[in-house]
Amino acid sequence: MRFRPLSYPFLLLAAGCVPLGTPITNPNAPVSQQKPAEYYADRTLRYLDYIYDPSVRSVQCYVPTGQANAIFNPPIVPLSQEQPVTLEFDVLGEQAPRLTAKLIHCDLNWTPSQITDMQFLSEINEFTLTNYQTSVNTKMPYYHYTLQVPRVKLSGNYLLVVQNQAGVPLLSRRVLVYESQVVANLQQGILAGGIDARYAYQQLNFNINYSAVELVNPAAEVKVVLRQNFRWDNAHYNLTPTFVRDAERRLEYQYFNYENAFAGLSEYRYFDARSLQANGLGVARLLRQTTPTQVELLEETTRNGLAYNQYVDANGQRVFENREYGNGAYNGDYAQVTFNLKATTPAPGPVYVFGALSDWQLKDEFRLTYDSLQQRYTGHALLKQGYYNYDYAVAPKRAGAAPDEIYFEGTHQETENQYDLLVYYRPPGTRTDLLIAYQALDLNKR
Repeated sequence: MRFRPLSYPFLLLAAGCVPLGTPITNPNAPVSQQKPAEYYADRTLRYLDYIYDPSVRSVQCYVPTGQANAIFNPPIVPLSQEQPVTLEFDVLGEQAPRLTAKLIHCDLNWTPSQITDMQFLSEINEFTLTNYQTSVNTKMPYYHYTLQVPRVKLSGNYLLVVQNQAGVPLLSRRVLVYESQVVANLQQGILAGGIDARYAYQQLNFNINYSAVELVNPAAEVKVVLRQNFRWDNAHYNLTPTFVRDAERRLEYQYFNYENAFAGLSEYRYFDARSLQANGLGVARLLRQTTPTQVELLEETTRNGLAYNQYVDANGQRVFENREYGNGAYNGDYAQVTFNLKATTPAPGPVYVFGALSDWQLKDEFRLTYDSLQQRYTGHALLKQGYYNYDYAVAPKRAGAAPDEIYFEGTHQETENQYDLLVYYRPPGTRTDLLIAYQALDLNKR
């Protein structure tokens, strides 16, 4: 499964383990409950996509597509791993620190599994990052690191951790390795609710055929996770079969109370900062005399209550590129980007810029400030040259809930979104969950 290439003609993209820390209570919850000033202060390892040091920027964990015009694939690979996962990131500064990486095999709930390193690896579980390059002709100096994730012997959840010489984590990324023991079929469903729900939400029904393998008590032991746009913050867990077809050896999941429904939202907002010499799409003004360069985006407004607007987006992702010199990996400079959101009244909670640029988290550096006189939210973020998708999210009032993206973005059934289904199973007598099937669906594909 890969992201669909963007269709703009001008868009040319570049393309037993020892735990290192203690998992947070809910590994899939937004980070909005933390005090903003403490985001980088606590270096305790979290078993999710996380950045622990403010000098670490522009992290990408992906499977290469081999196509210059395509958005990178998410870090999901079959057990054969012909095309392994790649990690890239920048470390700001003029010196390249010595870094190492390791893999942690995790269970379904993203806690370390009780297996040894040699059970899932054929080499020592410590990999020195020797492939790095200094930035070229940039106002903000940095070192760009690249690592090809080693192949593993077991399917399941893996946490890739990069740490410094002192063993302090700098970043962590989730990686999925699957096998095809059972057959999963994911398809669009029909909402049973009222007219408003049918035009606002997207339902995904699915079934699992296990005729080719012997599973013990599959109705209780098979676990599934349903995701939208490869996000973990709003993924659906604890879905149980609505029908068990023993004779046909099939589990069916067809709900009627929105257990497997997602808000369709709107196509993501975007801006093009691949050039810092001329204004791209969504850019109102460039101040090139400053260090870093200042990029002020056009003023935006709420889209809630408006009709659906169809255009091709990248489902919240971003790609780094320098239009003048190419190779955004080390030619791309950093810029201070200013977001402007018009709002006649304050939202019912803190407002954030949200998307892959923020690791799908409510980070303090992406929090907007409300000016009651100008009736607008503004905020600044240090971002690398590239093309960005994002939206505006309101922090939830309930701990562990997903951010409220509907407040400013609205929601529509017609929106194009990508969904994927993860199927887990723990065989009797084993000590970890295997990822025994994976299926993806591009809903409303253009």
